[in-house]
Amino acid sequence: MSETKKADATEAAAKVPHQGSAPEERDVLLKVQGLTKHFPIKKGILQRQVAAVKAVDGIDFEVRRGETLGVVGESGCGKSTMGRVITRLQDPTGGTIEFEGKDITRLSTAGMRPLRRDIQMIFQDPYGSLNPRHTIGSIVSAPFRLQGVEPEGGVKKEVQRLLELVGLSPEHFNRYPHEFSGGQRQRIGIARALALKPKLVVADEPVSALDVSIQAQVVNLMDDLQSELGLTYVIIAHDLSVVRHVSDRIAVMYLGKIVELADRTSLYEAPMHPYTKALMSAVPVPDPKRRGAKSERILLKGDVPSPISPPSGCRFHTRCWKATEICRTTEPPLLELKPGQQVACHHPENAEDQAPQDTVLLSAARDAVELVSVGETPQTPAKTADGAVAEKKTVEKAVVAETVVEKTAEKTVEKAAAAETAAESAAPAEADTADEPAAVEDPAVEDPVVEDPAAEAPAAESAEAESGRQESTDK
Repeated sequence: MSETKKADATEAAAKVPHQGSAPEERDVLLKVQGLTKHFPIKKGILQRQVAAVKAVDGIDFEVRRGETLGVVGESGCGKSTMGRVITRLQDPTGGTIEFEGKDITRLSTAGMRPLRRDIQMIFQDPYGSLNPRHTIGSIVSAPFRLQGVEPEGGVKKEVQRLLELVGLSPEHFNRYPHEFSGGQRQRIGIARALALKPKLVVADEPVSALDVSIQAQVVNLMDDLQSELGLTYVIIAHDLSVVRHVSDRIAVMYLGKIVELADRTSLYEAPMHPYTKALMSAVPVPDPKRRGAKSERILLKGDVPSPISPPSGCRFHTRCWKATEICRTTEPPLLELKPGQQVACHHPENAEDQAPQDTVLLSAARDAVELVSVGETPQTPAKTADGAVAEKKTVEKAVVAETVVEKTAEKTVEKAAAAETAAESAAPAEADTADEPAAVEDPAVEDPVVEDPAAEAPAAESAEAESGRQESTDK
């Protein structure tokens, strides 16, 4: 009997390497396919839908067990909405969400309740995510009450252990949220998310509202907790430095779409999508040794288009300096052009062109690259996609200024002519009344010609001589 058990143990041990060499699909914790989330816009008495805000419009990605996926992009690109949808805090409009091989896309509230302990979320605002009327002990112990879990040693002891795990004192159990700083409140939110030992944690910009020194502490804390508890993170952020520090793979979103998905080394060293390259060029380099060096900075002009009516084809073609006709008409699929690096672009960077026959740039596409000195103001104006419009406005301003100058000159000539006419009309009157005193000048008539002070000198001397003769006569 013992020999049989030994044989079974040997056989089980022999299967372990086979499991480790299994396909990567067995290690996928979360799989998202074609995920969409549209918010309807309704008008009228009958509240008919007239349009929709396409916050998330068809994205595909996978999150493997134990890794960290970072999601970056401009404000309004759908990052936070995507995080709330994959945790089922909001219902998706379309697509599928699979967690550990189980489709959770259409599960009801009751069906999602058992999975809540495995999927948790850290919210962005540390001030708005905590109830000010509840104590810290009540906030952190809420997951235990809702799930009906009784931890070993009691709830209070477990909550104090969690507070100590995130760097707070166990004595803070009876305090209220207003007694803590922003960084401490974020730590409380992390403790609440980790209470039930989840498998997946979605962190929606966990450090964006914190000071730089506190950001480093929270990021290092999350990194340590991942190593200790084996967590899987989806971190949504706009700080590219933070994302590079904590992420294994990074997804770049633009207007509800994933335009590039790659590991952090490939993405930061050789970005393939023009939008990703523009994001990377915006990261400042705080190195005093590079103060006089030249760096390539890409200036994207204009705002992100409205998600209510996104552009046709590639959604970035309205701001891209490489956009051609195919970019305006055909939407590029998300393809793996390099091992582990997927990109949705017809004319990618650092890779073979997907549409080499289309070389004519669109009229709106201009060279938006400018070489500037790090830490200095650029001396030459940048070439922008709106260069023709700016040049037109400059010409219009010059024409307006020239018109104003011409009108001013005309008015000056008219005033001079009026003054000359008044002088000619006054000359005969002076001849007839030579013995009478000089007439007083009309103040309403302005003389635009400035008199020469040297010409006034003889008149002043004549007046002094006349006054002298008058005094001698009186004597």
